[in-house]
Amino acid sequence: MSTPYETDIALQPDAIEAQLNNPMPEALHAVRLEDYDRIILTGMGSSDYALIPVERALAAQGYPVWRVDAGRLLDMGGLITENTLLWATSQSGMSGEIVALLEKGHRPRTIIGLTNDRESVLAKKADVLLTLESGDEATVSSKSYLNTLIACHRALAILLGKSEAETCATVLQVLNNIRRLVAESQPAIEIAEQLFTAKRPRMAYIGTGSFAANALTGALITKEASKVTAEGFVGGEFRHGPLETSGEGMLAVLLGNPGDETLERLASEMVANGTQVVTIGQEPYAGSTLLPVPTGEELGQLLCGFIYVEHLTVALARKNGFIPGHFLYGQKITVAV
Repeated sequence: MSTPYETDIALQPDAIEAQLNNPMPEALHAVRLEDYDRIILTGMGSSDYALIPVERALAAQGYPVWRVDAGRLLDMGGLITENTLLWATSQSGMSGEIVALLEKGHRPRTIIGLTNDRESVLAKKADVLLTLESGDEATVSSKSYLNTLIACHRALAILLGKSEAETCATVLQVLNNIRRLVAESQPAIEIAEQLFTAKRPRMAYIGTGSFAANALTGALITKEASKVTAEGFVGGEFRHGPLETSGEGMLAVLLGNPGDETLERLASEMVANGTQVVTIGQEPYAGSTLLPVPTGEELGQLLCGFIYVEHLTVALARKNGFIPGHFLYGQKITVAV
């Protein structure tokens, strides 16, 4: 029987179409990045991680950009100046840290707000409002995370003077792949079966470049949806201590571009020490199990790759004896700070 979380996963193609049919606001076209002394990107959880591709693109263009989660930003309020562009992302628009930041923190020059709720605190405080159009979401982020990635890339294209239409075309090109992938859960089931033959199953998601967004969000929703211990790492972070937790009983999911030297070396070492290694990408690292994504633009690969992660969280939950996506102690919107 399908759970509410699985229903949300299945509805992702419809949510993506709704996002693509949602025009970007005219006010966004008037924002000039060079007019600000700094650009701060903020959110919590997957809303924060989805901003990694934006952070990397702005830094590559030489802009003074910080990505600081809203909890840390509350503790470092002086980072926000009178001439700051603050881009705040919150799927609910009501996350406790975001609300506190907007109501008690320093007022920046301009606030770009990205949210699913037009009546939320974030929506009402934003100077430029971007909406997700992902519809209601029952539990763990699925539709909202994919739509956040898409909305971020669309907004980024406009801010950098590039073609937003090309960004939308990239998504349309992989939409049929997404429709196919949401119906194909068997590879994830087989991976989960293998993991739970170990006495102490545990997980690591390791991503490089923009794929770090999926790695960090993947670890987050694995814990939420399946109650399996999982951590997310950006590239070589895993080598600085966490590598000691690898070996029999660990599932390591690697996400990156083909030939990435960091991931190739890690995969070789972990395959040799008995770690169950899976690559989500175009080519497998060190002969590991491959969950393939289409060639082409990075955004399309991010979207397709995350579907595998979602299926994996469902399969892990069932093997772990839990209802996929069901919260035991938390809730969909975290309002406490």
